[in-house]
Amino acid sequence: MHALMRPHLALLALMAAAFTGAYFNHAAATTTSPYNRPKPRPQVFIRDSDDEDSASPQQVHVSLVGQDRMRISWLTRGEAPPTVEYGKSRGVYKNSSTGSTSSYRYTVYKSGEIHEAVVGPLEPNTVYYYRCSSDSAREFSFKTPPAQFPIKFAVVGDLGQTGWTKTTLEHIGQSNYDVLLLPGDLSYADFFQPLWDSYGRLVEPLASQRPWMVTQGNHDVEKIPIIHPRSFTAYNARWRMPFEESGSDSNLYYSFDVAGVHVIMLGSYTDFDPSSAQYKWLQADLGKVNRTRTPWIVVLIHAPWYNSNTAHQGEEESIDMKASMEGLLYQARVDVVFTGHVHAYERFVSFQSFSVLSFGEALGLSSLLSFLSLDPCLQWKRQ
Repeated sequence: MHALMRPHLALLALMAAAFTGAYFNHAAATTTSPYNRPKPRPQVFIRDSDDEDSASPQQVHVSLVGQDRMRISWLTRGEAPPTVEYGKSRGVYKNSSTGSTSSYRYTVYKSGEIHEAVVGPLEPNTVYYYRCSSDSAREFSFKTPPAQFPIKFAVVGDLGQTGWTKTTLEHIGQSNYDVLLLPGDLSYADFFQPLWDSYGRLVEPLASQRPWMVTQGNHDVEKIPIIHPRSFTAYNARWRMPFEESGSDSNLYYSFDVAGVHVIMLGSYTDFDPSSAQYKWLQADLGKVNRTRTPWIVVLIHAPWYNSNTAHQGEEESIDMKASMEGLLYQARVDVVFTGHVHAYERFVSFQSFSVLSFGEALGLSSLLSFLSLDPCLQWKRQ
């Protein structure tokens, strides 16, 4: 019997697929039956507001940086100071932080001014009000995660921006989640960069209020041989994650701790063989986990290592990455792996190399919105 007693992992009943809009429950998830995918809904494009000037903040989103800080990211059409003013009361900003500004080009497209600033130290489970670039017309607020259990995650993959996305975001907005986890494929811009701007406006009402922690998927690569040979240009510029804080050398893979959970975000579309920087980083990161301080280890990957759906079978990002890294996750006794890519719901019991294991339970989610609640009142024992 494993000596460690840990808070219970419960999957709440409310679920909605980002692209299909279908609903599932535990009973349905454990049986196999024919599934007819609903027809796609039209793409949603959120245009820039004509009422805002070139220095008005837009596409605001927040992410975790260490134990008590948050990164605020936003974009302006023109020049503006990369400054965030914040405080615990509406309109009262006793603190400020000045960060940095960047931009990028993608063929003939030039982005707006991309700003970011790290604020803190912050108190846990507390609402802060803030404004960006000293703009008095728009006040935002975010809530920091709790410092200990219970904590609630919203998990959604392959979000995109269609009619299904809008209903998915509505479901997320109705939950009192603490942190959102997204295992890749954010905007589905697929080389058309204005869709990144539209996506930022679409998710801003939620992403500006709670930390959104993301990793990359195949639709985020956007590499064009000869014309634009660099991968993840827009993704890296717009969605900077706290990779340096976890010892990673790339925004494409990193880890962070929150309220007793060690979350690892891996990159399916960067090198992952045993000689790669990502593999060596993962090995070192897992070796530093303190299961007393963070009794849960949760991993997010875009391309699933196990998948019985007919879609995306035999891809090297799944097969080869599993061959390289599954042993590391097994040896570290990782508890839960969330994946995306397939746009269909599937969950598995715990297993390794196609052999069922005797302890715990593993969940596999594809393009699914779900809510993950860690409850300190119930506990698991592992064999």
